[in-house]
Amino acid sequence: MNLPQISEQLDLTLERVVELSPELIWKAWTTPELIKKWFCPRPWKTVECDIDLRRGGMFRTVMQSPEGQNMPEGMGCYLEVVPNRYLVWTSAVLPDYRPRNPQKSENVSFVFTVHLILDPVGSGTRYRAIVQHSDEVGKQTHEKMGFHQGWNAALDQLIELMK
Repeated sequence: MNLPQISEQLDLTLERVVELSPELIWKAWTTPELIKKWFCPRPWKTVECDIDLRRGGMFRTVMQSPEGQNMPEGMGCYLEVVPNRYLVWTSAVLPDYRPRNPQKSENVSFVFTVHLILDPVGSGTRYRAIVQHSDEVGKQTHEKMGFHQGWNAALDQLIELMK
């Protein structure tokens, strides 16, 4: 595992110790039917999820607002897959490492790469999510969208589901 260097100007992080095993957290992150139950903070929903869990594989979700409006699909590519320990994906490229065409990506306001790191701690897990952005505007946009509140709420929902 090559953990990223964290940049305060470009990255957002979430770190918590949770009372779930890395295996349960991994299952929640890699099973489409489970992702639909916890991935975005209520009252929002994840209504579609496709996963091809391999390097170069696809991670795709569609979220729905409380009013029933589907948001543009979020699609990315897995860069690294180490079962129960480390998962990396990016929205900067499409599955099979195909470059994203910026002219066709009007709905993408910023690109990011997520490093999900799961370290066993006693009977629980040190859960770290590092979200890298390509520029400060992308980081600020993600932060203003409610990164900290949203990712914490989603993690709480994951814990509730998997207990």
